[in-house]
Amino acid sequence: MIRKIKPDDKKELVNILERVTQFSDLEKDTAIELIDESIFNADSGYYNTFVYEENGSILGYHCTGPRALTNGVFDMYWIVVDPTIRAKGIGAKLLAHSEEFVLQSKGRLLLAETSSLPIYENARKFYIKNNFVVLAEIKDFYKIGDDLVIFGKYLTT
Repeated sequence: MIRKIKPDDKKELVNILERVTQFSDLEKDTAIELIDESIFNADSGYYNTFVYEENGSILGYHCTGPRALTNGVFDMYWIVVDPTIRAKGIGAKLLAHSEEFVLQSKGRLLLAETSSLPIYENARKFYIKNNFVVLAEIKDFYKIGDDLVIFGKYLTT
């Protein structure tokens, strides 16, 4: 089941983030900030977090919201699956839910950003496998040798 985040979910989501070895401490802190925004400022509509729950346990989540100053463009800020249960299709289900959320919100384009570093190769492959295309790359964005890769998928009803 995929459902909107509840305040009680935060602890489980933080535990999942702690198990993701690819994320730096700063990335984990940023993800937790967006979880808090989703919980405590839900009315803003910018950070919409949905959790994937199975048998009473949260196994992953996505955070998706409209891109400021655009018409119909959304960012998928985070998509995270518990690393102990990857490759079971949960990421694809979360991504499909994010796309459906965007369509229901009258969106037309979903963006996802990631790093060019080798530890993010699986993330880049995941987006390509799910019909995203590279729309842009910005060299040395995060730091020298670490480019920003912007994936996008145009959605239709």
